[in-house]
Amino acid sequence: MDVPNSLRWGILGTGRISRQFGAALAHAKRGQLAAVASRARLNDVPPEFGDARIYASYDELLADSAVDAVYVGTPHPMHAEWAIKTAEARKHILCEKPIGMNAAEADTIIDAARRHDVFLMEAFMYRVHPQTAKLVELIRSGVIGEVRMIEASFGYAKPFDAAARQYAPELGGGGILDVGCYPVSLARLIAGVAADKPFADPKTVVAAGHLGMSGVDEWTAAIMEFTNGIIAQVSTAVGVAQENVARIFGTLGRIEVTSPWFCSGKEGGRSSIVVRLASGETRETVIETQDWLYAIEADHVAAHIDGRQSPAMSWDDTLGNMRALDDWRAAIGLEYPIEKPGARPLPLVGRKLTVSADVPMPMSAVPNVATPASRLALGTVGFKRYADAAPMFDAFAEAGGTMFDTAFHYGAGRADTILGHWLRDRGMRDRSVIIGKGAHAPNCNPKAVTEQLDRSLDMLHTNHIDVYFLHRDNPDIPVGEFVDVLDEHFRAGRIRSFGGSNWTPARIDEANAYAEKHGREKFRHISNQFSLADMVEPVWAGCISATDDTDWLARTGITLFAWSSQARGFFTDRAGRDKRADEGLVRSWYSDANFARRERAIELADRRGTTLPAIALAYALAQDLGIFPLIGPLKLSELRSSLSALRTPLTREEARWLREG
Repeated sequence: MDVPNSLRWGILGTGRISRQFGAALAHAKRGQLAAVASRARLNDVPPEFGDARIYASYDELLADSAVDAVYVGTPHPMHAEWAIKTAEARKHILCEKPIGMNAAEADTIIDAARRHDVFLMEAFMYRVHPQTAKLVELIRSGVIGEVRMIEASFGYAKPFDAAARQYAPELGGGGILDVGCYPVSLARLIAGVAADKPFADPKTVVAAGHLGMSGVDEWTAAIMEFTNGIIAQVSTAVGVAQENVARIFGTLGRIEVTSPWFCSGKEGGRSSIVVRLASGETRETVIETQDWLYAIEADHVAAHIDGRQSPAMSWDDTLGNMRALDDWRAAIGLEYPIEKPGARPLPLVGRKLTVSADVPMPMSAVPNVATPASRLALGTVGFKRYADAAPMFDAFAEAGGTMFDTAFHYGAGRADTILGHWLRDRGMRDRSVIIGKGAHAPNCNPKAVTEQLDRSLDMLHTNHIDVYFLHRDNPDIPVGEFVDVLDEHFRAGRIRSFGGSNWTPARIDEANAYAEKHGREKFRHISNQFSLADMVEPVWAGCISATDDTDWLARTGITLFAWSSQARGFFTDRAGRDKRADEGLVRSWYSDANFARRERAIELADRRGTTLPAIALAYALAQDLGIFPLIGPLKLSELRSSLSALRTPLTREEARWLREG
């Protein structure tokens, strides 16, 4: 859409912060208030909204063609739904902090903004104020030497009221999400600037806090440690009046910011930053502006619409901040009701799952499985909480994905449990193909197969697993014993098809010879590593690659479910001949031959106008074999990159050139 020089704003929500933003727009240089939507009946229009059009529903405002940008000022749990719907309406977004309830919600909002090509910024107004720019300048100047520690707090004392949003768990109450996000954001900003980066993410977050009678954090403090040695102490409260200051300590002195969040005031004014050097010298920098705080924010959005992101609060910055807040909450045991299984039967956008036609997902038949299987299978091992996994599962299903890879061993049943909740909440069991695994070492024996399968079925809320793998082999046990127990479960309908994960072709052949002789069901699948890059050393003990087994696969018709199909990040910017920070990546994938393949993949990605990870996955899909690559994205941008491989089919010649040169 055309980007106007002056944005016409709509506001969703009529609470206090929405009224403040509406009042400030009257003082903006590049924006004006056009419309406001309230889901509650307004007997009197608040004066802050002037003569703006008033809508009785958010959908009506989003349908208004005279609105260019939308400020989402709803309660926290509603941010994701309405920010996503705003993106779908092709309107630019300024979303009140926190952008979502957790990092997964933030990722989903960012994904929507990217797909619909609209501007998105999380509304940390202090980040765009000239005071913060001056603070960054002072840190970069080295006036206090090397930064060592950061202190920041934001808290207030509100008397307990179970109905107030600050104390209501269903509204995301507590200090961390409401105002604790500010000191975390500032600490990450300063730690990043000290390392000559836009921001930095903490490597550890430890915390203590008080959860009150309603279950939300009433006061809490955290310590964040960064890779450059900087330690940040951050605190927040809704039940304690705090100092609400920021201090940065360096080798030569300290910086004090007495009003880090509202700077010179909501309606403009004067503020200062004080530098106190170890020598005893004190320097004060005064920041004065007549511009209203939220008007500065609105003008900043207008100035950066074309770039779709704010240089003061980028999408990666927002994601990192939300991850740190997730870690803080996890450290004090705070999970909101809306994040738990069963609380949201629908995806974040608030409507039923619908398969998109944007990327046609290729489907294949799996022996004895009635449900069509997507050629890509989504891994579940990386998710720790249901709230983190559900948006990824939703996005994969909407892209046509039907196959999900889990295992009893993953998180000691955590992956099975999370996937089972999602299948039940979304009503997706009959439309999904479950890959399950059991009997991982040291419990690789026939008895464990039955025990773990029974428990997996319970956790998955299903009476059968579609494709079941023995997660490891145990050569000390006669292969026939494994065949017998798997055949028993196959004939009972608890598994529909089975195979071996990290089994050798010779052992599979032995198993199938036994099955044929004794009238048992055969091993029909194998799940070993396969990718464009050769596995130099096993990722884990007992891992086996299928790179050299293509002739055997073609001859036997055994289906390959290829794990690490993109070489665990080797085909991303995490890898490189001069990048050795990831020890596992270096150990398992770094070789001259693999780097030569990576460089050819980069060249082909440039020629085909796609990404390096997409080319790596397209190579696996291009094999003239029965192959289902397993993918493990943890961010939606990674999923979209993988899905783009479906739009980049490779010829046999291209695949051969990638492999051999």
